[in-house]
Amino acid sequence: MARTTYAELRTWRRVGGCWRSAAGPYTARLGRSGLSSNRREGDGTTPAGIFTIGRTMYGNAPNPGVRFAYRRLRCGDWWDEDPRSPTYNSFQHVRCGQRPPFGGGSEGMWQQPLAYPFLAVVEFNMRPVVRGRGSGIFLHAQTGGPTIGCISLRRAELRAVLRWLRPGDAPRIAIGTSRQLRK
Repeated sequence: MARTTYAELRTWRRVGGCWRSAAGPYTARLGRSGLSSNRREGDGTTPAGIFTIGRTMYGNAPNPGVRFAYRRLRCGDWWDEDPRSPTYNSFQHVRCGQRPPFGGGSEGMWQQPLAYPFLAVVEFNMRPVVRGRGSGIFLHAQTGGPTIGCISLRRAELRAVLRWLRPGDAPRIAIGTSRQLRK
């Protein structure tokens, strides 16, 4: 496990079979407990590995110009982080003001305008979902400190990265030290 809560984020584009730097480096923040190749729900680590970016991006702010499907968050939009729930580690909408049928550390996404002006879902523990392995890993805006497991960037840099991503390219995010990514 790497204990750092800081990382460098760069974007890369494949050109003629070679990887070329496209933008960055940007200073990113990671989970309060660093990086882990064996993340568990609530441990405060950011998962190490290579993950796809979800097909839908979300945000409390209007679409910043992303090419992905975009859902503007509203009252009742949750990310289910309850390992006992049949909808664990997925976006869920319940009627505004109604208590969701799941508990745990589930997050009312519309209640997080500072962290979630716009975000991309990092598809960690999604195919298949393993209960208790971890949930709700996003690329989102910085809030002044480490995250609880996500990756965060300054808002302007986040906007630039999300606008740069193209769904047809099947973008991925590689998270971890060189040693963790070689495994």
